[in-house]
Amino acid sequence: MKRVFQTINLRDGSGGVDGKTLSPSQLAIAGASAGLANSIVSGPVEHIRIRLQTQSATNPMYKGPLDAVRKIFAEKGIAGLYKGQIPTLWREGPGYASYFVAYELLMQREMATKGIRREEIAASHTILYGAIAGYALWFTIYPADVIKSRMQTDGFSPATGQKYTSTMDCVRKVISNEGIAGFRRGLVPTLIRSPFANGATFVGFELAMRMLNG
Repeated sequence: MKRVFQTINLRDGSGGVDGKTLSPSQLAIAGASAGLANSIVSGPVEHIRIRLQTQSATNPMYKGPLDAVRKIFAEKGIAGLYKGQIPTLWREGPGYASYFVAYELLMQREMATKGIRREEIAASHTILYGAIAGYALWFTIYPADVIKSRMQTDGFSPATGQKYTSTMDCVRKVISNEGIAGFRRGLVPTLIRSPFANGATFVGFELAMRMLNG
């Protein structure tokens, strides 16, 4: 998507000499597109991960990831594997949009202010900007992440402890039973972990891009 916008920018005479400086709206579209594409894989993967993490340690239902995939698919088909996919889409689209907009605008600002190339930005600054982008991501997506997690740990039927009949039913019940605070449950530990994980992510991203472009 970034290459598409680069081509458009070169045609329109925008985005700098090489057209690589994307506008905030272009960054948001590129990020959201990446997030939505990623959700095709991340939705079922996170569903299986959450099932395994929350199952009983003394009487586990699943022996491992492949066993979980087999059993869920046998009982509920593809729809079972993609349980919680709607809030996953709510999370990944806006989340990745805010993630990359925050990071890229900070990188663009430093390059413009100092008159330097992207590869000349210090790794410490990359870590800082990645950490800030991580906070932008989590503040944007956390309510959707809460709903996603609840849907993906919910039973598949009333006989297996199903609490929510749909995504909107889950939203309504969280508001009714816990208020707005229910959408912030677990946010503090997430924010404590976030800067380290996302700072490292973007250092790796920049190094990979330099290798691919070099």
